[in-house]
Amino acid sequence: MFEYFKGTIIELKPAYTIIETGNIAYFLRISLATYSQLSENTQNKLYIHEHINARDFTTALFGFFTKDEREIFRLLISVSGVGAVSAITMLSSLSTAEIRTAILSNNLAVLKSIKGIGPKAAQRLILDLKDKIAKGETVDMTELTASNQAREEALAALIMLGYAKAQVEKALEKLLKSEPNLGVEELVKKALKVL
Repeated sequence: MFEYFKGTIIELKPAYTIIETGNIAYFLRISLATYSQLSENTQNKLYIHEHINARDFTTALFGFFTKDEREIFRLLISVSGVGAVSAITMLSSLSTAEIRTAILSNNLAVLKSIKGIGPKAAQRLILDLKDKIAKGETVDMTELTASNQAREEALAALIMLGYAKAQVEKALEKLLKSEPNLGVEELVKKALKVL
């Protein structure tokens, strides 16, 4: 079992990346969330999940920019009827915080809005994961909400200053990864330095 790969991104597409480490290149399936954090020809560390398909004994490697994203992926695939492809689609459609919030608040509509997730799968996700997520989230959810609010306010301010939304989102994500407790003012100041 692999924990992470640290190496150079030699190819990057929305659904996969190829990372070279120790003179070996690995093909990793990724979500859009991870894709948005990477650039070709840069050094990165990706957390790994090795998925073995019991039906045809094939192996696939999945790469995640954060441990949190990998943890949510593993929770999702633990639910009966939710495969690795469905879990990656979910992580490409919603952030880890949005998935947690939808499950904790019994929000079937949000879960059903994801391609490939029907009413039964959405209900199963809530039934199977609500307790698991609630146990691990008591303290973090408040910090997450404050962080998301600061991010949204900083995003709005920077767009009003004329910066492109996609560019601003990428800058804010990187800043919040390294300093998750930044307030709106600090976030805007630091973002202006990198934009």
